[in-house]
Amino acid sequence: MSSGAEPAGTADWYRHFGTVDAPGNSACYAAWSLGIADDPEIVRRIEEWPHTKRQPLLMLAAARFLGAPVSPYPEFRSFLDAHWDEISRLVQTRSTQTNEAGRCATLLPSLARIAAAEGRPLALLEVGASAGLGLFPDRYGYEFEGPGGAVTRLAPSGAGPASYPVLHCATSGDVPLPAALPAVAWRAGIDLNPLDIRDPDDVAWLEALIWPEQDFRRERLRRAIAVALEDPPQLVAGDLNEKLVALAGQAPPEAALVVFHSAVMAYLDAGGRERFRDTVAQLAADRGCHWISNEGHTVILQQDGSSVVPELDDARLRGRFLVVEDGSPVGIAGPHGQSLEWIEAAGA
Repeated sequence: MSSGAEPAGTADWYRHFGTVDAPGNSACYAAWSLGIADDPEIVRRIEEWPHTKRQPLLMLAAARFLGAPVSPYPEFRSFLDAHWDEISRLVQTRSTQTNEAGRCATLLPSLARIAAAEGRPLALLEVGASAGLGLFPDRYGYEFEGPGGAVTRLAPSGAGPASYPVLHCATSGDVPLPAALPAVAWRAGIDLNPLDIRDPDDVAWLEALIWPEQDFRRERLRRAIAVALEDPPQLVAGDLNEKLVALAGQAPPEAALVVFHSAVMAYLDAGGRERFRDTVAQLAADRGCHWISNEGHTVILQQDGSSVVPELDDARLRGRFLVVEDGSPVGIAGPHGQSLEWIEAAGA
């Protein structure tokens, strides 16, 4: 596939997911996606949904939410036939709001560096925040494993060892790992439909978005939810381009404002992304706002054909995310925070 190109149609989209994204993460999802790609009737049904509702992870998560067991594709096909109306209703009302706390590991070096440079606590504002679990980088533990097996461990101050998730991240390159976690003075998020960690259905949906074999991510999610329940974040419902400036205005002026996002920009059309960039640039000019982008390619098909944030060639990302700090690419991250390759020193 050429750089930045989206698969030509629904079948190709599912085939790409089954051959590029799922292998190594979920053998079940790889098999199901390839089965769908070769199943014209299921493809036809999926194409009855809006463009923004056809992505593989959303459809597969809906089936899992409704109880689809790990199975060969023929059994999964029978499940789809029996539950298609329910799957369709769920797909129309839900979205792929994967709230992976593990991504905090790949954002932490940038956050800590900003806090150190500013000499003050952070005010965190996440767009596309889902349930807000990405707003607690100071409340999680970390294990960064470098070349040769050297491990850097960080823990939240004063917290009991079993009271928080520990995020594991394999690193390469000259990652600027901090000696301690940055202080956070304020945290808030925006989402079209914020998920409520106090709502069992919302929690069940968050769990359904985790790929079937990744039990460690389900356990990490539960621990992150427990942390967030102690101090639920402020979450605002609405379009990020409509809500960003007003919410940023609530951040305390004595804190360094950081706007960040992971796997969000591809859900906007090209005009929406351009507007967002302009708004963040204005916030930077008006109050010194920092911006951390953690985005990949080919997340979703848009009606207008746009789908990507074109900072780096697909061949370099290979299903990973590009971390961009105040407009400069600094790292290539695993999509769930499992790895971080620092590229800043290489001038990439």
